[in-house]
Amino acid sequence: MLKRLTHQALKLACLRADRDFRGQGQQLEQVQRQKLQHMLQQVASVQNKARSLIPTWEEYAHQQPVTRYAQWQEQIHAQRRGESRLTSSPLVRYQPTSGSSEKLKLIPYTKTFIDQLDAAIAPWLASMYRQYPKMANGTHYWSVSWLPQSQFADLSGNLNDDSELLGVVKRVLAAQSQAVPADVALAASADDALFATLCYLVADRQLRLLSVWSPTFALQLLDALPVWADGIIDVLQNGNWRSRQQSLKQLTAPYAPNRAQELKRILALPKAFWTSELWPDLALVSAWDTADAAPWAEQLQALIPHAAFEGKGLWATEGVVTIPIDGHYPLAYQSHFYEFEDLTNGGILASWQLKEGDVVSPIITSGNGLLRYQLDDRIVVSEFWQGVPCFKFLGRRFGVDMVGEKMSPDAARQALATVAQKYELEPVSLLAVQGFEQSKPRYVALFSDAHLFTHQQLRQDVAQAVEQELRGHFHYELARDLRQLDAVVAVVAKDGWRVCQDVAIAGGMIEGNIKPEPVRRVQRQALLNIVPSLQAELSTVLWERAS
Repeated sequence: MLKRLTHQALKLACLRADRDFRGQGQQLEQVQRQKLQHMLQQVASVQNKARSLIPTWEEYAHQQPVTRYAQWQEQIHAQRRGESRLTSSPLVRYQPTSGSSEKLKLIPYTKTFIDQLDAAIAPWLASMYRQYPKMANGTHYWSVSWLPQSQFADLSGNLNDDSELLGVVKRVLAAQSQAVPADVALAASADDALFATLCYLVADRQLRLLSVWSPTFALQLLDALPVWADGIIDVLQNGNWRSRQQSLKQLTAPYAPNRAQELKRILALPKAFWTSELWPDLALVSAWDTADAAPWAEQLQALIPHAAFEGKGLWATEGVVTIPIDGHYPLAYQSHFYEFEDLTNGGILASWQLKEGDVVSPIITSGNGLLRYQLDDRIVVSEFWQGVPCFKFLGRRFGVDMVGEKMSPDAARQALATVAQKYELEPVSLLAVQGFEQSKPRYVALFSDAHLFTHQQLRQDVAQAVEQELRGHFHYELARDLRQLDAVVAVVAKDGWRVCQDVAIAGGMIEGNIKPEPVRRVQRQALLNIVPSLQAELSTVLWERAS
């Protein structure tokens, strides 16, 4: 009864944002221009500029260049030192993420910026309640934002969970129905956090919503169930974390002896029945389902067929672009101010200038003071919904992102060059290999050595060096900590560029169209055809038992 009342109150708290979002689409240009004026006034107030000098969008687009994190890095560092401010909106925290050439970016989260995120997540949540009313009958799991283990001590004050995208009232209400406490992310290791998450989820038969970002994360949790079954059963039977107590000291262990017995019975069944037996009334699964995430989303849906599935909108640490609303993916026009680079001619378009079929890359001006900030995503205008453009995510413009690791060309180039210099090799490319049913995805680092006596060889020492370099990047290390990626494998060939070309040709490319790239996707079977010695490396099990 209490949870039903909590859900009812949460739906009511989302009502205004939902009404505005659904009712003001026909005033898209007016709303967007007002958003821009408000944010530029906040920026001007810390620069001691007069309100009369606030530019129109046309003047702003002419005066202010399109930016990336590199242009803001020093100003953000100065703000952290207390020397200056980007905007008058009060700072709440910094949220870590990866950069294109930067190993770590710290994005300012101000009150205005969080309000803008709330203006997107509130109508999204209202839409979910509307479409999937059974969500209101139980608990929800919203994934937390994890930190790589090596950066935990320095960044633990910046921990975030999805519910913190909501305003204060809605956040308090949402917390009352959470299946897993947000403090699970404070565990001393990723394995302990994953283990605790599974304990809470298994203990909760009333789970109605499973919301994650990468579908590989949910698949990883399901794969871990039989591995950690004995430990989970022990925790649920005794309400004690046992050997993990110190790591999980901020959490109360769930006590559910009946569910412990249920888990024994369920794991004896075929895997296809696990989720329906564990959470028979699960109403909705939410995860990425486009571009590189599509095959993993299909696997997740196949394992949870009794629940509806909804793809995520386009969110980044730097801001939100689209949200799911009633089966559509409209621009979150009530949040930031949006412009778009036309990827066919390089021109810049405002949101109200878009037309169906435009392939663009979003540029956002947001309430954290970052102006005309380029998000290097490729999206296409798929339709219009109540006057608002809707988009489909096509992938990253540069680099590869198989499970959320955000591998940029600059990061790959730097890692390969550093290792090549150390071992007197020539860097060729970092090859991204999807695993699908056979194994986890991973990267294969390809180098040349003209003095090699054999055609090609695997080099464990080189692989470990590349792995160490890549782990310096926030999202790569996080994907490795959460076991969503396998470790790097290194191939040194007498003619690495020839190997790279042969793999591309085996994958269907025309030789004349193949160009050197620091990171590229390759087909798993095409790579095995050209480098058969990788067969054992690319056929590892999906989950290794922790030592």
